[in-house]
Order: sequence, then structure tokens, then C-alpha cells
Amino acid sequence: MNEVKVTAYIGLGSNMGDREEGLNHAVELLGKTEGIEVTAVSSYYNTAPVGYIEQPDFLNAAAEIKTALPPNGLLQVCMSIEKELKRERVMRWGPRTIDLDILLYGDRIISGEHLTVPHPRMHERNFVLKPLNEIAPYAIHPVNGQTVSEMYRVLSSAE
Repeated sequence: MNEVKVTAYIGLGSNMGDREEGLNHAVELLGKTEGIEVTAVSSYYNTAPVGYIEQPDFLNAAAEIKTALPPNGLLQVCMSIEKELKRERVMRWGPRTIDLDILLYGDRIISGEHLTVPHPRMHERNFVLKPLNEIAPYAIHPVNGQTVSEMYRVLSSAE
């Protein structure tokens, strides 16, 4: 029996410790998880912090995965990887060793207590759209109907 796999996109970020090693390790752990196949990873982009700005710059990336896991199962995997890589949730938008966010999960719209997909602020964040545009320019935001490249172009022209 073939399990149905969904294409999902994960945003990654790090601004503590060896940021590149943190992103590499997170992608490696995603790929070693049963039910997840990493099919593409963007370049890494150095970006200024948003929200709380008195902290080091981030290194951000995006990963495309194929997964048989349900959305909340994928969220649990992301949270366990953050825990393994010593993420501490001290303050909202504060420094972190690693951050993994589910940006898109197929064409699903999910609004739950612990998970909202598509990521609610992805269309406002260049540090999310730039790496995502590199690997998935034609992925469609299921709420606003725009492609990643359209959202990126609009956001980039506004800056």
C-alpha cells in the first residue's frame, strides 16, 4: 500500500551559536525522520531580526519536504528537533538556536490552537519568502491564491 505524501515547506532560522551548523543539523534531522523526505533546501540568507531587534542577525532558509505525516505530527517533529537542538522559548521573537515553522502543507488551511497553516505572517516576511521563492516560486498560498514569487515580488517592491 502506498502512503499518500504531501509536499510541505518548512522555514528555518537560527541566530545563536554556529547558525549554519544549526540549520544543517535541523535539515539532517528532518531527513532522518520516518515519513519525511527532504526534497529541496534553499540557500542560507543572513537577515536582520524582526520584532525584537536587539539580537544577532539570523540565518534563514526554507526546505521542501514530502511527508506522510499529518500536520500535527509534522509539528511535533519540528518541535522535537528544536528541543534536541537546545531551543529555549524565553521571549517572543527572541534569540534562538533553531526555529522551524511549517509554512505550507499542501493546499491545506489549518487553524488550530497549536498550528496555523499557511504560516500567518509568511506573506509579510522577506526572510521567509526569499528562500522559499528560490525553491518553490510556483507554490500557491491557499488563502490569498498568490504564488510565492508573486508575494515575494510585491513585498520586495514595497521595501
